[in-house]
Amino acid sequence: MLTFVFVCLSISVTGLHAAFTVTVGNPSVKVKENEGVDFKCSYTADFGSSPRVEWKFRDLKGSQTLVYFDNKPTGMYEGRITVYNGGLKFNKVTRADTGDYDCEVSANSGYDEKTIKLTVLVPPSKPVSRIPASVTTGSNVHLSCFDADGSPPSTYRWYKQNTPLPEDPTKFPSFKNLTYKMNVFNGNLEFPSVSKLDTGSYFCEASNGEGAPQRGDAVRMEVHDINVGGIVAGVIVALLAVGLLLFGLWFASKKGYLPSKFSLHNKPKQQAVYTQPRTDDIDDGDGEFRQKSSFIV
Repeated sequence: MLTFVFVCLSISVTGLHAAFTVTVGNPSVKVKENEGVDFKCSYTADFGSSPRVEWKFRDLKGSQTLVYFDNKPTGMYEGRITVYNGGLKFNKVTRADTGDYDCEVSANSGYDEKTIKLTVLVPPSKPVSRIPASVTTGSNVHLSCFDADGSPPSTYRWYKQNTPLPEDPTKFPSFKNLTYKMNVFNGNLEFPSVSKLDTGSYFCEASNGEGAPQRGDAVRMEVHDINVGGIVAGVIVALLAVGLLLFGLWFASKKGYLPSKFSLHNKPKQQAVYTQPRTDDIDDGDGEFRQKSSFIV
C-alpha cells in the first residue's frame, strides 16, 4: 500500500514539473556573418492560451540585454528580428551577436526557459604581433600574437625562418635544443632563458577554420651576449665626467669666476658694533674719567 502511494506521488510530482515545458530546436547554432538565422522555441499547451514570451541576450563578457520584451523588439533590435509563434528570426547577424539567447515562457500556471548558443562565424584578420628586434642572452623574452576579429577565437602557430615551430620542441630531435614555451590559444611564445640559437626571423599565424589562415609580419630577433667591457667602460667614463665637473667647480670658485654665493673665499666680513656708554661712566671727582662700560666688537 505504501509503495503504491509513493509511486502515485512520484508520478504526480513528475507530471507537475513536466506540464510546463519549453523546447528549442537546436541549442547550438553557427552561422556566417551577415547571414540570417532562425531560433526555434516552442512550449507546451499547459501554459495556457496567451503566455508571456521574452528573449534575452548574454554576450561573451556576461552582459545581458533584452531582445524581445512586452510583445515587441527592444530598441537596438527593431527592424533586425521577427518573433513568431514558435521562434525568433534574425534578418542578418554580425559578430557582436555571438552569445547566449534565453527563450523564457511564463504564465500564471508555470514558467520555463531554454538557452540557444549562437556563434557568428568570422574569418581571422591579420594578427598583430610583438617581436623584439634585439635581446641579450639569458633574458626572459615574450613574443605575442593576437587576432581581434576571428570567431570562434583563433588559435596560433609560430614560425621561425619560415619553418613552423612545434608546440612541444622536446618531442622533435631538430628542435630539442630550443627551450621556448608556446601557447596556441593566446598566441604567446616565451623564451625563459633566450640563447643565440634563438636568433632568427619570426612571424605568427592565426586560424579558426573560417577562411584562410592569416599571417603577421616577420621580424628578425637578434640575440647578443652582454657587453661587459662596454658596461665597464661606460661606468669609467661616467666617473671621469663627474670628477672633471667637480674639479671645474672647485677651480672656478678659487679663481672667483662663480657668483659670490658659490665662492669659497668671499666670506662676509664681521662688522664692529659700537655701544653708547652708560650714564654711570662719570668723572670720579679727581679729574679722571672712569669707564664702566666697554666697546663691543
